[in-house]
Amino acid sequence: MNPIPSQEEIRRGDTADVYFVRTMEVLKKRRKENVQVKAEAYVKRFPDAYEHAILAGMDEMLELLEGRNVDVKAMGEGSLFLREEPVFSLEGPYGAFCEMETAMLGMICQASGIATKTSRIKWLAGDRKVLSFGARRMHPALSTVIDRHAFLGGADGVSVVRSALFLGETPQGTMPHALILVLGDTVEALRGFDDAVSGDVPRVCLIDTLQDEKFEALRVAEALGKSLDAVRLDTPSSRRGDFRKILREVRWELDLRGFSHVRILVSGGLGEEDIVSLRDVVDGFGVGTCISNAPTIDFSLDIVEVEGRPFAKRGKCSGGKQVTLCGSCGHRAVVPEGLAGEPCRCGSPTELLLLPAMKGGKVLAPSLSPRALRSSVMDHVAKFHAQRESG
Repeated sequence: MNPIPSQEEIRRGDTADVYFVRTMEVLKKRRKENVQVKAEAYVKRFPDAYEHAILAGMDEMLELLEGRNVDVKAMGEGSLFLREEPVFSLEGPYGAFCEMETAMLGMICQASGIATKTSRIKWLAGDRKVLSFGARRMHPALSTVIDRHAFLGGADGVSVVRSALFLGETPQGTMPHALILVLGDTVEALRGFDDAVSGDVPRVCLIDTLQDEKFEALRVAEALGKSLDAVRLDTPSSRRGDFRKILREVRWELDLRGFSHVRILVSGGLGEEDIVSLRDVVDGFGVGTCISNAPTIDFSLDIVEVEGRPFAKRGKCSGGKQVTLCGSCGHRAVVPEGLAGEPCRCGSPTELLLLPAMKGGKVLAPSLSPRALRSSVMDHVAKFHAQRESG
């Protein structure tokens, strides 16, 4: 058996937790599988100090539900949301989606975690480039999933060939230590790269394989001159010392000798604190494990209505809900569906964030392009920070 489930296996419920399978056995025995319910997905707690999260994986989740007798209202792919805001509601016969819950939540929990972490990194990096280098830290079957949601969250590019093809982007990367070791010298590796690789690929040289970074930077800059686009430091923590100081030395020596056009890129186990510490002395970051192993956003899916009657387990608010946003003051609120048309507390009209996404198992609107989704996410994050700073 292949350890990677096929789309067909997922759709027929083979990846469901067994208690959903047994639930269906009970409901069918009692002829209750067509009981009409409404369920809502939301997050009670965010990881770490997150104030918000980015919703991702909805497009894939809706595809999973295609052909089933269900209606969905949802925030759009790439939406920013807060704790305890329902991000989608699902209505229909419980048997139509019972065995899909495990897969549905898995799709949005991991995707939203990756998109959220990347959006945080990109916000901290500002105008510095952020590349997704994390595919090697996870099973290759997940590489496109990881890179798609990293790109949606704000990454400027991805390194995996298939991921870039899926996104309609050009894969981005430099050279590995292996090339330098096989050819025996950093400059020799750079010259080999320059001779063999298409001219439209930026010439970026890794400079921490064999010698001091400062002197290797000067050697490769002198070898390639104006054709050298950037140098990359992937220096392991055991050799770094004061990484910021090393980077400042490299920048100083390059500028002093007329190589101010050569950008400096860094990679190697970088996290949010590193981005903040180094963003003023580098031009870009290659971020790996921090993105691919991002904390999941732990959604729950809870029934809130049964046969049109508000009904929920203890600790949950029963009845269908809507999330509203005031375009004037930015106030967000979770309200009963019946009160969704009320104006904001400031008196301005509000926008409804849960909109029809599926009717009778049919997706109502096509997804935006990856680049359009990325742009939307970055706009949402910028507005969130602007409103928070304005009070």
